[in-house]
Amino acid sequence: MQKIVINADHGGFGLSDAGMLRYAEIKKIEDVNTIHIYDICRDDPVLVQVVEELGKKSFDRYAKLRVVEIPEGVSWFIEEYDGLEHVSEKHRTWY
Repeated sequence: MQKIVINADHGGFGLSDAGMLRYAEIKKIEDVNTIHIYDICRDDPVLVQVVEELGKKSFDRYAKLRVVEIPEGVSWFIEEYDGLEHVSEKHRTWY
């Protein structure tokens, strides 16, 4: 199974300071200020590790992060409404 981090409540996706520091520590990034949250892939194993390790302490102020599992090889994307996210499978579309 493939693990993906989503925001499971209205608000917005984000890591707390503690979450960002732990992410930087594991990735061996010296300056945490060089990391932008939206540059981190949601299926990044380190991001998943941080959320699983820290739990609520990894949540930014308006975030409620959750790790969801989907089958390997599924082409996916994150859909969002008012900060509440879910993972959807990509489908082909013809016009």
